Amino acid sequence: MAADFKGDYQELVDEISELLGVPATLENRDFELIAFGAYDSEGELDPSALDPVRTRSILTRRSTATVRAWFEGFGITRATGPVRIPPSPEAGVYRGRICLPVRHRGVVLGYVWLLDGDPGPTDAQLAAAMQVAGRIGALLADEAEAGAGLSRELRAVLTAEPGWQQDMAVTELRTALGPRADGPLTLVCVAPWPSPEPDDAPAARTIPHATALCTLPWGASEQSLALLVRLRTTEVTAPALAAAGRLLKEAEAARGGRRGGAGSGAGVPALGNAARGAGARTAAAAAAGFAGAAGGGGGAGCAAGVGDARIGLAELGAVWQEAAAATRAALAEPRFGPVAEWARIGPYRLLTALPPRAAHDPVVGPLLSPAHRELARTAEVYLDRAGQAARTAAELGIHRQTLYYRLSRVEQLTGLDLDDGEDRLLLHMALKRARL
Repeated sequence: MAADFKGDYQELVDEISELLGVPATLENRDFELIAFGAYDSEGELDPSALDPVRTRSILTRRSTATVRAWFEGFGITRATGPVRIPPSPEAGVYRGRICLPVRHRGVVLGYVWLLDGDPGPTDAQLAAAMQVAGRIGALLADEAEAGAGLSRELRAVLTAEPGWQQDMAVTELRTALGPRADGPLTLVCVAPWPSPEPDDAPAARTIPHATALCTLPWGASEQSLALLVRLRTTEVTAPALAAAGRLLKEAEAARGGRRGGAGSGAGVPALGNAARGAGARTAAAAAAGFAGAAGGGGGAGCAAGVGDARIGLAELGAVWQEAAAATRAALAEPRFGPVAEWARIGPYRLLTALPPRAAHDPVVGPLLSPAHRELARTAEVYLDRAGQAARTAAELGIHRQTLYYRLSRVEQLTGLDLDDGEDRLLLHMALKRARL
């Protein structure tokens, strides 16, 4: 399990530092920091030991794509022995490096980085360090296998039907997690996630307080990422919020290159799946147009949601539903995002629970057409402001008489009476639901 490996990595990196008499860092093949071994030597504490690349790697626990490409240009992905990399001040590398590729059964799984010097480590010292690197490779392989197992168990829990199947899946996950399964836990949902491949997701070890993660379907063709997070108490969700923020940065960076072809409908697939028949398809298309015009977050990228914390795994399925609902709310309403908590999404706790066939009431269908986007927005702002005409007109930047005219048109199109509380509730729910 991921939590059991951290101390082993630290011991092995410290062993290399002692063997060579220099500080060492261990990164995985994606240049995410795993362990840092400081060597207590006056000569190694000079400012040049903390060049910009090294400092950023230690403080942010990863290197940039540019730095990664620069180092890979020296052939470290193919090397089977130490690779010396000269200093390059223009690249932020003030001290030369020695890279020890960490391999297991011929596959590179990470890198040990050493600061080079004069005279630097001997060939015998480097050979001994490479043997330790081989032990690190075996450990990384074991961790990857354990992480894949946890991903399968978590996915089984979150996709199983309630009842005995889910109970069995929870039992398997509890066994795999051991003592970590008994404390306060919550789930983070990030969607749309750019890839269904587990190898494309960050290792749970690199995200503080994370225990396991997996990918799950999101809408018709997208993916979401589920992350199980340990908490100190059920009242403090800061670790989950921090993890969500970290994952959003990962997702946005990965989606940057492909947003042009896939980004505009991220918040709409559930509507398309719900459509049944030509009328439903028309309503879904109109709702998508309304959501886009009203400023919904679906096309802007991705969002994250955090479910309410629970003790143990028994209610993990419900926590996932909450996290996914909060994510949908953040995609629909930018004011909730980019990270939304289930406890803070207000009426969307109910709206996200409605079955697909309840997505659109027929009386509001005409209002959701592209031709009436401004009327729909006017009605939503008016209802959001509790029917206060002055506040609504000020927010929309229109004269109050213009507001009254638009509201009368809303009533004509829908057949609803905005002086009737139930009609206003129906319209308000329909407009909010359309964003989802």
